[in-house]
Amino acid sequence: MEMALWEKILLGVLVLVVVLWFRPGIKAALQRSREAENKDWKGVLLPIGAVVLFVLLLIMLVR
Repeated sequence: MEMALWEKILLGVLVLVVVLWFRPGIKAALQRSREAENKDWKGVLLPIGAVVLFVLLLIMLVR
C-alpha cells in the first residue's frame, strides 16, 4: 500500500515538528553527557547486547 503525496508531505512535516520540539531536551542531554566524569557504557551496552542476542536466538529458532 503506497501513501499518497499529501500523506508523505504531512508525515515529513510531522517528523520535522517532532525533531524541533525535542531539540532543546536532546541538546541539554548531550551537554550533560559531555560533562559527565564517569561514562557508564556498561549500562548502555548490556541491554543492547541482550536484545541483539535475543533477536539472533529468535531468528535461529525460525529457521
